[in-house]
Amino acid sequence: MFSPSRFVLSIVLFLVTVQSLLAQGTRSTETYRRLKSHVDQIPLIDTHDHLWPFDKLPALRQTKQGRGVNLAGLWQNSYLSGYNKITPWNDNMEFQAWWKDAQHDFDNVRALSFYQYQLPAYRDLYGVDFEKLTPDQAEELNGKIFDHYKDQRWLYHVVTERANIELMFNDTYWSRLEFVQSYPWEVQVFNVTSLVDGYHPSEYENRPANNPFKVDSPYDFAKKHGMTMDSLDDYLKVIDRLFLEAKDKGAICLKTTLAYQRTIQFDNVSKDRAEAAFGKPRSALTPEQVKDFQDYIIWRVCEFSAKYELPFQIHTGQARIQGSNPMLLINLLEGNPKTKFILFHGGFPWVGETAVIMQKHWWHCWIDSVWLPVLSYSTAKRAFIEWLDSFPSNRIMWGADCNHAEGIYGATEYHRQCVSEALAEKVLDGDISEETAQKIARQIFRDNALELFPQLKDRLWKHKGIKLEPKAN
Repeated sequence: MFSPSRFVLSIVLFLVTVQSLLAQGTRSTETYRRLKSHVDQIPLIDTHDHLWPFDKLPALRQTKQGRGVNLAGLWQNSYLSGYNKITPWNDNMEFQAWWKDAQHDFDNVRALSFYQYQLPAYRDLYGVDFEKLTPDQAEELNGKIFDHYKDQRWLYHVVTERANIELMFNDTYWSRLEFVQSYPWEVQVFNVTSLVDGYHPSEYENRPANNPFKVDSPYDFAKKHGMTMDSLDDYLKVIDRLFLEAKDKGAICLKTTLAYQRTIQFDNVSKDRAEAAFGKPRSALTPEQVKDFQDYIIWRVCEFSAKYELPFQIHTGQARIQGSNPMLLINLLEGNPKTKFILFHGGFPWVGETAVIMQKHWWHCWIDSVWLPVLSYSTAKRAFIEWLDSFPSNRIMWGADCNHAEGIYGATEYHRQCVSEALAEKVLDGDISEETAQKIARQIFRDNALELFPQLKDRLWKHKGIKLEPKAN
């Protein structure tokens, strides 16, 4: 016989149990462990990284044992180095001389996501707790890192087996217009950032001596292909040809990082105003005229994006913070309904603003949570929970956004943990079933990318039992 009092008591006991589990921490629950185990088995589609050719990895250092990757190189090329001092490595120095000072670089950042994301790599790949390293253990770790990087099969092993990445979008910003593939799992990305400065060739010639990156020149591209660059119309033809070449060489999407250089508010500028800037060096232009030209080109890039079916990844959020709020893109999104936009980094810290953009533009926009857990794990977890409340689950993707194997592994594991924890909380709160949570996890880490980029399906290899190996020299 139904008893209202017993029913109420059972509900109360259930809620108390849930609250008790949450008080212990979501990651201590069996729900989280099951979800995390499920996520670990998903062959990942990583929609953003910066993995250099093996012989040009930024973490390479000159040591007494020769040139190779060491612990200093890994930390100096981690995101922590941009927000906290990492002791410099001098060529051929002794490791312990470096570690004597470097061990204190981490004293004030133990809780920082920029630090925490690297720890899974040292734990899982090298079997050490970086938090408790003795000087001797640190030197042993350094030696293992150096030895592993003597053979690029280590990089293959970490990326494709340990991180379980099947395909990786690679933004080769050091050679934007060359479209050279270095790894068999790599997916080409066309970085269009430098195209906005095509008003004069001097923008690609007068680079600072300490700038290690090649700024690819559309003027060089035009010369190589026998094309003139005497007018704005000529330049638009060159951009069109660039899109053709990018797609022909396997590029699958566009990428811009203009948020680091200027506001991401791009006005719909008339052609006359853009033509007024073409052919003149920056010294002869006002800042307003430079912006006019850049804005005009971005709108044309959006049109080419739709024409060539190359979705457009745009860096939003943490950059030049006074001009990187994703809300600044509204006019560009509204004015280009045929372009597929991917809003990077969830707009951090404006994750709520990005959610409302998705509610209005869900049919031609996606969010990519790339870098977000590394920026702030707690913000990322909150963002996943809020986003799943706000718009369809097939509109979220992810990426590791690193330049060496350990960083890629750490960022990947951090992402898996964050998504699993957010989904577990929604399950424990009774918002969704565990089966739905598993489906959403697979969407975020794999299926959504395959839905947006169906041509990737022809490049999937893990289900065939293939083991990728470097080509013999």
